[in-house]
Amino acid sequence: MQIAVLAVPDLFDSGLSAVLDILATANALREDVATSVPPFDVTVAGTEDAVRTGHGLRLATMPLTELDTAPDLLVMPAVGCNLRSPRQVVDIVRNHPALAHVAALHAVGTALAAACTGTFFLAEAGVLDGLLATTSWWLGPAFRRRYTAVRLDESRTLARDGRVTTAGAAFAHIDLALSIVAQESPALAELVARYLVIGDHPSQAMFAVPSHLADNDPVVTAFEWWVRDHIAGPLQISGAAAAIGVSERTLQRTTAAVLGMSPIDFVHEVRLDEATFLLRTTSQTVDAIAAAVGYQNTGTLRALVRRRRGTTISALRQAQPGR
Repeated sequence: MQIAVLAVPDLFDSGLSAVLDILATANALREDVATSVPPFDVTVAGTEDAVRTGHGLRLATMPLTELDTAPDLLVMPAVGCNLRSPRQVVDIVRNHPALAHVAALHAVGTALAAACTGTFFLAEAGVLDGLLATTSWWLGPAFRRRYTAVRLDESRTLARDGRVTTAGAAFAHIDLALSIVAQESPALAELVARYLVIGDHPSQAMFAVPSHLADNDPVVTAFEWWVRDHIAGPLQISGAAAAIGVSERTLQRTTAAVLGMSPIDFVHEVRLDEATFLLRTTSQTVDAIAAAVGYQNTGTLRALVRRRRGTTISALRQAQPGR
């Protein structure tokens, strides 16, 4: 399988390394389980003959124009950026010289893969229009606002639609690379994961920070503050909307456009965020924590943790920072 990894200036060092290391490990282990699978022939390509990574390392690249044939797969690692400024990502990808190459290779049948900020290159090139995709959870509002034709679901760690695979936050490069191996041989991907001690985390939702997402819009910000101020009591969306000075319909439209979810879904996210904090930092009982975040029935909190975080209350309690 011919794979080109497209390196652009200021790329995320560990993202590139994760992709290269996992594919190299797959090649090293291939004969143990999948001798019929061709090796992964990886070329680090670029729009020039060398780039500087985000940490200033000089990386030699093969100019895309000098590739003998179109690769079977083009992988777009993330670029480094200010985590508090999604706008910076858009500024980086807008009119980037790599976009024309992405679109041209996709047009001739090359499959595409990208993670984190790398997904913006695919979206900007127009190859994600109409497709299901994911990106880093904190970039979701900016992505959704700019690329309205993409069916974004940033709760996913990995999304595959047709010939395009996208992955979430920066270290989802690991999931992206493993998915490349798995498409050729699930058994080989499993062996690589075991050798490299790669765990399973099917959703980004458990890591998302509602307050960071809410920062992208003043209405959503005001809504989040109101929810946190009234988190323990009964909550009506109509009352919340009136309290922050908008109609219920406006609030519904805004949360859908900015967050890709309904107001009540965002309320659950805020409550789960607070419940997770209390589970990890206090010794309060689960019943007390459920009541503190507005759930009179502890079973409701347990069910939401399972459905929205893909884990259990016990696991959240044990996963204290530093442990």
